[in-house]
Order: sequence, then structure tokens, then C-alpha cells
Amino acid sequence: MFEKVAMVPRPREACGSKGFGIPMRRSLLVLAAVSLLPACRRSPERPVDLIVYGRVWTGDTTRPWARGVAIRGGTIVAVGSERDIARFRGPRTHVLDNGDHSVVPGFGDAHTHFIDGGFQLTAVDLRDADTPDEFVRRIAAFAKTQPSGRWILGGDWDHERWPGAPLPRKEWIDSVTPHNPVFVSRLDGHMGVANSVALRLAHVTRASRAPEGGVIVRDSATGEPTGVLKDNAGDAVWRAIPDRTPVEIDSALAAALRHAAEMGLTTVHVMSSGWSDLAALKRARARDALTARIYDFVPLATWRMLADSVRADGRGDDWLRWGGLKGFMDGSLGSTTAAFFAPYRDAPTSRGMLVTDSATMRGWILSADSAGLQVAVHAIGDRADAMLLDFYAEAARLHGPRERRFRIEHAQHLRQADIPRFAQMGVIPSMQPYHAIDDGRWAWKRLDTLRLRGTYAFKSLLATGAPLAFGSDWTVAPLSPMLGIYAAVTRRTLDGKNPGGWFPDEKITLEQALRAYTSSVAFAGFMEGRTGVLRPGMLADVTLLDHDLFGTPADSLNVVKVVSTIAGGRIVHGRR
Repeated sequence: MFEKVAMVPRPREACGSKGFGIPMRRSLLVLAAVSLLPACRRSPERPVDLIVYGRVWTGDTTRPWARGVAIRGGTIVAVGSERDIARFRGPRTHVLDNGDHSVVPGFGDAHTHFIDGGFQLTAVDLRDADTPDEFVRRIAAFAKTQPSGRWILGGDWDHERWPGAPLPRKEWIDSVTPHNPVFVSRLDGHMGVANSVALRLAHVTRASRAPEGGVIVRDSATGEPTGVLKDNAGDAVWRAIPDRTPVEIDSALAAALRHAAEMGLTTVHVMSSGWSDLAALKRARARDALTARIYDFVPLATWRMLADSVRADGRGDDWLRWGGLKGFMDGSLGSTTAAFFAPYRDAPTSRGMLVTDSATMRGWILSADSAGLQVAVHAIGDRADAMLLDFYAEAARLHGPRERRFRIEHAQHLRQADIPRFAQMGVIPSMQPYHAIDDGRWAWKRLDTLRLRGTYAFKSLLATGAPLAFGSDWTVAPLSPMLGIYAAVTRRTLDGKNPGGWFPDEKITLEQALRAYTSSVAFAGFMEGRTGVLRPGMLADVTLLDHDLFGTPADSLNVVKVVSTIAGGRIVHGRR
């Protein structure tokens, strides 16, 4: 059976130029065959710059498999069998042969804190500090490398790793950081611990009142701040931290881009905390220094500024785009600040909180939508998700049909009744599968089984037709798409206690997970006509892996590594 080819003629040997030693009684048939040879033979195509061979999963539903991809400039010109693609090879064509290992569309990540991630690569790392003593030891060691007065940031600690899960306190680190202000965040970014130097600079005292949507954790005996500040309460410290310089931001962006290329990422959506990120991205674009396609989201509160910018300068190009806005409905499960309808099991007096007043959020969404901007809002708890869906429905009703592609970032805990609403309304659930195998270690302490059934409901959302897009939430979780794919396919928690999967009914297939990291990320960023699949005419973004994904056991997908990353036809990482 002939392999179907993407409109690429077969080379001459496929047409049959042999067979002249056959019996005379078939001479007429031979003459007929010979007479067809000129039409059957084709000259080689104009040579391309780059050819990639391997077991190619194209992501194209009409033609999912191939053996090679031909690239000229920044565009794919052919996808087909090895013989089909060989016709495009010239003396200067560079060839990457990945054997029988996977070649896939360049991975996308629909949710990162990208430049913060670049800074985190050189900050104190507390992610896998398994005890309070280790937490303190790492901060002490890092402080010795810093000049007096310099802020110590980063962290990504997780108190759920510690016996008894106590929250850290300023007293733990005051003695090892007497000359440096410290504010290190929990890995979810919704609370951090400050030392006494930082609290003093931020003017956070016993008399301080927590802002709306924030919590100052206090000592139960003295009423003094312990150093832990949740959600909006941390703003006082952030305001005390000196602004990063453009040179520092540019350096962090360069580090983040290198790391993204190592992970096989060719498209990244950036949830910026301010406009300085977009300014740095524009500087990098002007230098032709971007090695991944970036879609930047600025704070939702600045919707009017973004609307003016889009009117004046458009929405960017294939390498750098803007036009999206990011807001926050609530906090996080780990910080017990995600907004739920019912109280937390381990905090029965709390249902979490809205970090943005609901009337303010509604007004921002309606205004941004009326300006034609894409809106993406963080929502973790079931109450926050339900309220946000209501706001989106109201905007669509008031402003009429259009391709708005509202997004809910995380969509983490959903009531069963709210799951079908995503597909019905065309709302994109922008989710991060690694969180499922991380939170699954301890989420049972916070929520009852009924609520947990709607947690990271990947399969249920896909079954309703929702356009599920995946990302990492880096630096909250590792940037690696392969770890996310492993999490979505297995749902095996990091503590090894759920080998069959945590709420296994929500596991999805490898192909579904790949689409959520490729074509669905493209759709979530209005780039589905340019990226996300390997097809002639598409931008040449390709990732080569060191395994055949479809021949690798699901529980081994987390060991798969990136061999090479190609963005816009350029090899930006790995084997060349």
C-alpha cells in the first residue's frame, strides 16, 4: 500500500525503471510502461535549508504520521516519506536524522511567568527542601554569596514537604540573614515569608492591617507578624523591593529563553506582572534575539493602556505578540486562599478569598471585552471559577458574538455543573497538569472527595469539547512539557502513593496531551493557522526527542529528553 503524501511526487525509483529482462509475451506491456516513464520521473525539487527525519507525529488530523519534514527559510515546505523528502535535499541542505525516535511540532506552554523564571534560575532554590532545617541551611548558604543589603528573593518552598507542614517564620532566617532583606515565595506564588529586615523596610508591623484579598499571618500568642504574607498582603514587601534594571531584565529573559529551548518549547505565553516584561521582549525582538514565539499578557487592570497600544501599534508579529490581559480572581489551594463555596476541611472557618473585588473584576472584563482584547483570569476554587464563567457569559451576551477566546487560567477545581460550560461558551481551560501530581499529595487535607472529583478534570473537559490548553505555570512548576505530558497521562502523584493515577478517570491519552501542548496552545493564542502542527505552509517549529513517545510506557514518559529544538527553521538547541 502506498503511503499518503502531502502533495509531494515520488522519486523516479518509485515509478519502476527496471524490468527489461521480462519474457517477450509481455513486451507490449513493457513498451506501455516505458512510454509512461518521462511523465513518471520528476526532477529534484529546489533544495531546502533543513531536513528532519524521524518518526514524525505531525499533529495534523488528516495526516498524523510521516518520516520527514523539509524546511526552507522559516517555513515547512513538505511533509512525507523519506523518499519524498529526499527530493528536496541539495549539497547545502543540513540534515537532522532522529532515527526511529519522535519528531513532533514544537511544544507550546500556555502559562508561564517567564522572566521571573529567568531570575529564579540564579536565585535561592527551596523547591525540594524537605525539612525546615534544610530550608534555613539553603538560605544561609545563599546569603553568604550576596553583598550586604541585596534582597534575597525566589525560593519556591513547599511546606507540605515538611513533617507537620508548619508555615515558616521570620525567626527561622533572621539569624542567618542579618544584613539582607529576604522575601522568599511559596511555590504557588500566593504567599511568602519575609525576614525582619524586609518587614521593617515594608513597614509591616503588629499594627498593620491586612489589605482586602490578603492575610498577614500573626503569632497566636503575641499578635506579631510571623513573616508569612498571603496574596495581596505581600504587596507591601514588593513595593519595597527596588525595581529591576532593564539590563537585569534582559539578562533574565535570555536565561529563560535558553531554558525554554532546552525543554523543546517554541511558543510561550507570558503572564506578565507589569509592562516592563513586554518592554524587554520588544527589545529582544528588535535584536532578533527571540528563540521562541512569545504571546505576552499584561495586567487586566491596565486594559485601557493595552487597548491604546493595540490601536497605535497593532498586535505584533509571528515572534512577539500582545493583546492579552491577565487578572486574578482568587488565591491558591496550597495557601488556603482559593475561593470555594464550602469551607476548607483543615480550615473550617475559611472558604478562601477573592483577591480582586467581584464588581471590579466584572467591570474590567466587560471593558476589556468591549475593546476587543483577549481576557485570561486566574481562578482556582470552584466559587472563583463559577463566578468567572458568569462574568464571561455576561460579556458575550452584552457585546454579541465574536471570536473572543476567553481563558480561565488553572480552572483547577470545578463543580460538575460548570464543566460543560467551557465548551458551550468557547472558554479555554488553560491548565497545568504537573500541578495535579504535585497537589495530589496533600489536597485531600483541604477538600472532600466530592470536590476533588472536579479537580484537574482533563478528560471530562475534553469529552464536552472544551479546547484544553496545557502549560507549566513556571516557576510554580518545572517548565518541561514532557513532565506535564507524563502527569496528564498517568496522574501518578510525586509521592508514589497513586501508581494507578490520582482520580484516574481524568487521565487522558498521549495524543490528547500532545495536542494540548501543541495545536491547542496555538489556538489559545490565535496562532492556529501558523503553528502547532507540521504541515506544508506552517511555520517551521519542530522538536526532536530521544525516545519514540508512542512506543514508550506511560510511566517512563518523564525520562524523555529533548534532542534538538527548531524555531522558525533555526536550530536553537541541541544536536546540530
